[in-house]
Amino acid sequence: MMRRTDAARELGGFVREHRTDGSRRLRLAGILLVVGAVGTALGVPVAIASVGTTDGAPELAGLLLGVGLVGLGLGVWRLIQARRTREQCFDVHERGLTHRVAGNATLIPWADIERIGSASAEDGRPLAEARGAGFGFAIELRDARKIRVDTFTEDARELAETIHRAVSLGQFPQGRGRRP
Repeated sequence: MMRRTDAARELGGFVREHRTDGSRRLRLAGILLVVGAVGTALGVPVAIASVGTTDGAPELAGLLLGVGLVGLGLGVWRLIQARRTREQCFDVHERGLTHRVAGNATLIPWADIERIGSASAEDGRPLAEARGAGFGFAIELRDARKIRVDTFTEDARELAETIHRAVSLGQFPQGRGRRP
């Protein structure tokens, strides 16, 4: 595992860190899976009981099954996302970023970043932030890879602004301490 001091030698002084809250993502996945399981568990018997009727039971069955399947799908998606980004953190340095995920660190000099792309505005609906539907963006690298950053990463807006200023405007962040 690369230590912060090793990264600082290559990318300059450390500026700040932006951690991704994986436990919050897992809690959301759990809630979605429970809602999905309950919706499906209630929807299946209602669907079976409504066979041959036309009095509202088919609509209720459809609603319950719809909520159940969507909840299960979104819950599984959040679980996969949590696994892929466990212990994710972005360390900002004077000459680039360190992207850490599950003990692996990738050094990303500012010159390797094409731009900030695919930014999503705040979702104004209730509980948008809690659902992970708040601000998000993609770090587009020159080798065509993209690193997605979402509302689960602390100060995601500040991270996006820092990257934009460094990559597009040539305004590099200033670290603290001795510079290599």
